Amino acid sequence: MGYRRWLLVAAGGAGLDQLTKLWAQSALSAYDSLELLPVLSLTLGYNTGAAFSLLGGAEGWQRWLLAAVAVGVSAYLVHWLRQVADQRPWLALGLALILAGAAGNLIDRLRLGHVVDFIHLHYAGFHWPIFNVADIGITLGAGLVIGIYLLASTSNDRA
Repeated sequence: MGYRRWLLVAAGGAGLDQLTKLWAQSALSAYDSLELLPVLSLTLGYNTGAAFSLLGGAEGWQRWLLAAVAVGVSAYLVHWLRQVADQRPWLALGLALILAGAAGNLIDRLRLGHVVDFIHLHYAGFHWPIFNVADIGITLGAGLVIGIYLLASTSNDRA
């Protein structure tokens, strides 16, 4: 029963992602930058591929492959979430964040055929690939899950 609250967290994260993307599309012109800080700009971009535009140059089939992968991963995350929701809240939070990001980007892929990105970090000529709120959720969630398992493995080594 407790996993439903984590599904609400995931739905809220996916909703926030979609709202920020709708705002970005209405407020920004494609590939024009609006500098907020010396290291942060808003730059509307579109990614037909996966992370770092992997498969972005393919001829359209990647849309369906990446959507299928997102559906499969999301189903597994929901299954895993059901198993850990009541006993391991930090792990559940990490899984919910990953699920939120996967769902947010999946919605774009199915609705638009590409993922909307708009957050652009840069410093001294180095430019990180443009990303979105869904990507932040995936990154934070994955970091949390990895951190939990790394901490568990080091504490087990000491036992």
